[in-house]
Amino acid sequence: MNNLLEHFVTLWVVIDPIGTIPVFIAVTAGLDATGRRRTALLAAVISAAVLLFFLVFGQVLIEALDIGLNSFQVAGGIILFLFALTMIFGESKQEVEQRQAEEDREDAYHQQNPAIFPLAVPSLASPGAMLAIVILTDNHRYSIADQGITALVMLSVLLVAFVLMLLAEPIIRLIGHSGAAIISRVMGMILASVAANSVLSALLEIFKTGQL
Repeated sequence: MNNLLEHFVTLWVVIDPIGTIPVFIAVTAGLDATGRRRTALLAAVISAAVLLFFLVFGQVLIEALDIGLNSFQVAGGIILFLFALTMIFGESKQEVEQRQAEEDREDAYHQQNPAIFPLAVPSLASPGAMLAIVILTDNHRYSIADQGITALVMLSVLLVAFVLMLLAEPIIRLIGHSGAAIISRVMGMILASVAANSVLSALLEIFKTGQL
């Protein structure tokens, strides 16, 4: 149960459904209700496919490169910690991704479906989420059943993100952009704690077993 809660919190923070709401509003401003629903669904489906790919093949790729999983967990924890610091001290997620989307809209050559960029990648299936899903489904620590449960947890977070995108406008009216930014920073603090725990656990395992 503790692992399940930790996995849910980690995936909730790195996927950040609430932080995606202002991004969704910004990139779908010119669409009608049907277009917004279609964009939200496509973004959720694409991000799920990307994260499931990393869940299934991420560790295979790591082991093919002969990288020890403890080493990967240390590196991953450090990266997640730095990611958390950007959530706490840097520009908020919506500010960064809104700016990127606006820059791409100004450049006709780089115009894309907003469901793919910035919503699916990097907003929902962020680099942090890709990394986290690999760490949370370590074949050496978790059984296939455990990994299946983690996959369901991930999909449930993406389902919540999909629902929140459909309800984006009333939610933003309720909490405001400032409220979304505050929530994102609190989530950054939680992610920093989870990342530190991941690094310390991996280092302890290295000292105990002598295996990278």
